[in-house]
Amino acid sequence: MSISFTHRHSLEDRMSGYEPSPNANHLTVFRRPVIFSALAHAGHDAAVAEALSLVEDVSVRSVSPSDSLVVSQSADAATIAASLATIAGLSFAEQSDGQVLMAISGPDVRTILAKCVAVDLHADVFAEGFSAPMMICRVAGNLACTATDTFEIIVPRSFAGYVFDELREAGREFAMTRGFGE
Repeated sequence: MSISFTHRHSLEDRMSGYEPSPNANHLTVFRRPVIFSALAHAGHDAAVAEALSLVEDVSVRSVSPSDSLVVSQSADAATIAASLATIAGLSFAEQSDGQVLMAISGPDVRTILAKCVAVDLHADVFAEGFSAPMMICRVAGNLACTATDTFEIIVPRSFAGYVFDELREAGREFAMTRGFGE
């Protein structure tokens, strides 16, 4: 008897009955993002940061001065690993299976997120392109502003259900919808 493995996202059960067309405020869960942690060796911080900015099809999220998350929704893990392997002074490890990537967008996104994080999300302070590690719904994660009214959240897979439920509750008064993104 053969058993075929089918990838099942950790939030699959929470998505049942999701709205087929998103409202203005929407929470997207990405099924198969590629996420690497990247650590610059001592004395290589600037060179590694510059080299990471040149890697195609990824966004780099700050965790600390020498530690970053490298995220892609379009490139595969092998391609990114090959690119990262060429950077001198960098250690990296794939984290894709242990992390969940969500995006929350819409005109009320900063108000919704203000219920879940203890940082100033005003556009003058937390501008597009900015990212930071922080507590998100009392869970250690990473928040990045990827567009004017769009934020991406990375949290450990084991806490993703809790964060997802908390974000849904925070967005309830704004009729926030939810769905999977590819």
